[in-house]
Amino acid sequence: MQKEKHNTMNIKSKIIIMLPMITLFGCSESAKHSVKEYPETKKDLTVVDNYFGTEVADPYRWLENDTTAETAQWVEAQRAVTEDYLSQIPFRENIKKRMTELVNYERYSLPSKRFNRYLYSKNDGLQNQNVIYIQNSLDEEPSVLLDPNTLSDDGTVALSGTSQSNDGKYLAYTIQRSGSDWVEIYVMDIATRQLLPDHIEWAKFTGASWYKDGFFYGAYDRPEEGKEFSNINENHKIYYHKLGTSQEEDVLFYENPSQPRYFHTVGVTEDEKYMFLYESGQGAGSTLWIKEMGADNDFDTDFVQIGFDMNYQYSPIEVIDGTLYIFTNYNAPKGKICKVDVNKPQMENWVEVIPESDNVIAGISLADGKMIVTYDQDASHHAYVYTMDGKMLHEIALPTYGAVAFSSDYKDEEIFYAFTSFAFPTTIYKYNIDDNTSEVFRAPAIDFKSEDYTTEQVFVTSKDGTKVPMFLTYKNGLKKDGSNPTLLYGYGGFNITLNPSFSTSRLPFIESGGIYAQMNLRGGNEYGEEWHIAGTKLQKQNVFDDCIACAEYLIDNGYSSPENLALQGGSNGGLLVGAVVNQRPDLFAAAVPQVGVMDMLRYHLFTIGWNWASDYGTSEDNKEMFEALYAYSPLHNIQNDVNYPAIMVTTADHDDRVVPAHSFKYAAALQAAQTGDNPKIIRIDSKAGHGAGKPISKVIEEQADVYSFIMYNVR
Repeated sequence: MQKEKHNTMNIKSKIIIMLPMITLFGCSESAKHSVKEYPETKKDLTVVDNYFGTEVADPYRWLENDTTAETAQWVEAQRAVTEDYLSQIPFRENIKKRMTELVNYERYSLPSKRFNRYLYSKNDGLQNQNVIYIQNSLDEEPSVLLDPNTLSDDGTVALSGTSQSNDGKYLAYTIQRSGSDWVEIYVMDIATRQLLPDHIEWAKFTGASWYKDGFFYGAYDRPEEGKEFSNINENHKIYYHKLGTSQEEDVLFYENPSQPRYFHTVGVTEDEKYMFLYESGQGAGSTLWIKEMGADNDFDTDFVQIGFDMNYQYSPIEVIDGTLYIFTNYNAPKGKICKVDVNKPQMENWVEVIPESDNVIAGISLADGKMIVTYDQDASHHAYVYTMDGKMLHEIALPTYGAVAFSSDYKDEEIFYAFTSFAFPTTIYKYNIDDNTSEVFRAPAIDFKSEDYTTEQVFVTSKDGTKVPMFLTYKNGLKKDGSNPTLLYGYGGFNITLNPSFSTSRLPFIESGGIYAQMNLRGGNEYGEEWHIAGTKLQKQNVFDDCIACAEYLIDNGYSSPENLALQGGSNGGLLVGAVVNQRPDLFAAAVPQVGVMDMLRYHLFTIGWNWASDYGTSEDNKEMFEALYAYSPLHNIQNDVNYPAIMVTTADHDDRVVPAHSFKYAAALQAAQTGDNPKIIRIDSKAGHGAGKPISKVIEEQADVYSFIMYNVR
């Protein structure tokens, strides 16, 4: 989350493990390793909060301070228990080996063309970070522009974004250290590959938006030492940095001290004629402002507001010959595209170009004087070509259920797109928009046969009668006898749509006979803003009901059984796992809540947790909201004298999105409760954050542990 996404100025954006099945999925109960003793966790029974007359104890609050020696000792003790447990899994190393083999292939990003040259990223296979390459033509030998692997010995410094200056001379790039959301900005001379002295620190939720001889960026004040990864983030500001000057000389361009919990983002059009300002943080979208740039008013904040309600999205696409094209879901829950005279941009002047339809607009690219619009249809992408006046020309044929992303430019006929699905490794195509044909540009050479696997979509009836989509991927010839190990994955929040995607980490699981099931729960954007709202605040229980219904569907229809079913989710999905396991522990053999929001009464008090209130509400809002949160908060609803599935919590020491205190307190409470003999362990990664920028070595280690734990604890 930071809502897990941001507004942007421009949308254009087998050596199978040769072991018998029984050694891959579970062992006999007598052979299974158990945790004999958990680390002792101190309880402070004096810590009690009063919420609207209800007293709530918080005995593990001391674990919120993750920089103390006492917490550090607790972390090391938990790590020892977890490593001891995982080391006893007989096929753990084989899983890791197979994952390493599978991910060891060349992976490319879409090429991005600007200034008659191409930039793209590539990973040779086992490089910790992707390398940025540049070439002047598709036939030319590429050269390395930037190799993030040289920025740290262990791969924990990651490239998080790049931006070319509007004259094509410079590349601004942002890096993240150890997975933190804090970013630093550097500038490189593209021709010489030399680093300029410019260096920006303590920036967050930002890239570099170039203008003249510098760029705009967003940042917070330098945090208090020792509290860099836990203190609440407030007073986000926009600065302008002129090349060749120090950060101390940067000009404060915009702030809104009356709203300390807003994020601010600016984007400047490529011709530098117009600037857009977004304010977000208190809803599912943002407000939007526009100003014309010029020598006399560059740093005046004389903006015209054109989007007023932060609960909706207003995203400029492009300004073309004085006409602004813009996407919005205001009065159109599934999205529409409008146009307006850039000199009269107020909403009352907007004209619909592509009206709202039955499906959700998921992406827009301009290409060769036309628009390519991608829709979500039951969580799977469909792409269509339109004229700029909104006339549909044709649909782009895609291989199967999946997700697609385009790379193109309004003035260029060269178009690329990447397509992926659960059993379809990401493949890059070159597209001819005139005759509507695609040809493979780059196909991965991976040790995996897509044709040996089936993906189907089913629709599950939730508790209130709502139909919930779910994708199932498995080896051909599946028998519905309830014996199939199944991994159920979900998210359900913050307007996030879970589209089909390819992951080598899942392959050992499905190669060995497992089913991967991906749910499209309410709270996401699969069916637009109404679907999102139906899984928020006082309606959040709908998300958990949807998940429970999906689990029951798998059991009732012979795909799996409670002894064979595992549940996994991360961040808001970690909350999902924690809440559902508390409500229906009988449905699962294993559960993995990753970097989850587990304390729903205090989540808003750390870093940017306050930003999630539009989905969750807070315990301070009113009695009704407190009671709703208290009723499902994973930390506060662990049952006693009930048999729970095997649970492995995961978190990381540099997670400043969902601070590790959530997982620390939840794991401590699980271990103290009477929930049966199944393991309740916590895997705490070091020099890692919420997930972004993690080096491939750490990804393999974590995924091998997660899947080993799951496969060991299903029957």
